[in-house]
Amino acid sequence: MTSLFMKVIICPLVVTLSAYILPNVNFTNMFQPILIGLTLAIAGTLMEYLFLREGSVWTSTFLDFIAATIIVYVFPIWMDGAVVTFLGAIVVALFLAVTEHFSHIYLVKTNKTQKSFL
Repeated sequence: MTSLFMKVIICPLVVTLSAYILPNVNFTNMFQPILIGLTLAIAGTLMEYLFLREGSVWTSTFLDFIAATIIVYVFPIWMDGAVVTFLGAIVVALFLAVTEHFSHIYLVKTNKTQKSFL
């Protein structure tokens, strides 16, 4: 649950800031990068649950990068006026991967990657 709370704040923030910084990431409404960020937060949390274990921090970060690139590139297709080039999606995904990497390290070091089934 800690991971989801962090991602719900960080992912929309990174996508929104990227839209202001990068010339090839453009959104017409403020809800568009927030919606993409929330989608990334949910997908990232599910991927952490499935793949993140001790010794798989880099693999999990790489998988997050690939998923973020696809989500950031494909989702704006269905958003009116939003334009994200493939290079823009890669750069946003790189920003997200950096934040995710530190998040993964924290989760592994604090032993929050242990899965428990009821």
